[in-house]
Amino acid sequence: MTGDRFLRLLIENGADAALLESAVRAARGRSDLVAALPEEETRRHTRALVQGVLGALADGGPGPDVLAAAERLGSDRARQGVPVAAFLDGFQAGRAHLVRTIVAEGRRAGVPDGVLLDGVTRIDEITTALVHRMVHAHRVAELEMARTVREGRVQMLRQLLHGEAVPVRAPLEAAAAYRCVVSDVSDPAVAARLEAELTAAGPALGGLVDGRFAALAARVPDALGGEGEALLVAAPPARPAEVAPLYELARRSLRAGAAAGLTGPRDLTGLALLTVTEAEPELGRLLADALLAGLDPDDPFHVELAATGLAYLDHGGRVEPTAAALHVHGNTVKYRIGRLRELTGRPLPGPAGGAAVAEAATLWWALRRWLAGAAP
Repeated sequence: MTGDRFLRLLIENGADAALLESAVRAARGRSDLVAALPEEETRRHTRALVQGVLGALADGGPGPDVLAAAERLGSDRARQGVPVAAFLDGFQAGRAHLVRTIVAEGRRAGVPDGVLLDGVTRIDEITTALVHRMVHAHRVAELEMARTVREGRVQMLRQLLHGEAVPVRAPLEAAAAYRCVVSDVSDPAVAARLEAELTAAGPALGGLVDGRFAALAARVPDALGGEGEALLVAAPPARPAEVAPLYELARRSLRAGAAAGLTGPRDLTGLALLTVTEAEPELGRLLADALLAGLDPDDPFHVELAATGLAYLDHGGRVEPTAAALHVHGNTVKYRIGRLRELTGRPLPGPAGGAAVAEAATLWWALRRWLAGAAP
């Protein structure tokens, strides 16, 4: 019976337009972000929640309608850009104003304090359930929006890299230049870490494109990827509308670098020769047959000689760096280079030999292709 008195009191006041308006003002006065929304928007949600609480008191708990109204409020505020703390401040301010007003009216009407306390406790239980629904809906909406924004940005990245004419949106700028980065990373977690490293260095956008991590980045840190095994190829800077050809070149360089066992960040220009030669394996085989006919691919010693010759060319024809790379003595390198010359009839150019660049590059290509076909 006492509960009925409180419910009647609440129903009478809940229908009061002036009370509703004062609750709306209280909510808007407590939160600047809520106040920035259209007033009718706040009024609509306040009316729905008040009616929902009345129904919950009559039914013994919040029903589907009031829970749905709470979820709509939380979701709407998230989509309007109102943080959860700000909209909860407004909600609690409106609730507190309504409760104070109803308690004051109840005392004037002679409703016992015990009845009022019991009624306020029930309101608190109901509004706590509503707050939980609002916060959950707000979080879900935030995640959905973040995913939608993220997916939209990655889709823009894919379209730019594939040469499609699309508007360039944040975090990129159409007039700015970015380095196109490609990698052999397919793990989403590793891809996210790489993107975080790039964005920490400057404006960047990354994601999985064609199954592998790719990005457009203002800067590429020297230590990108840490000490892992990932190979990353970075092209020279270009505007977003001009990156598609560089993306294809970088992918070719990535395949060539992976075949050569390279890891870590690499400049596209530094892989130019490797990229070009890997694209013509048959021509490389013909070169190897013509220039290295004296080597037997089934002889482990000949394979060792060819590997030493390749390392020697990679290090500019210098003995000591070659020895360090192969973990052998310098005299061992000299001996192997001498034996390779005897078997092939072709001297390897040294740093002061004056050999033509084309000759050194041709021998380098022949040795690489020969080793690729030699016995493991």
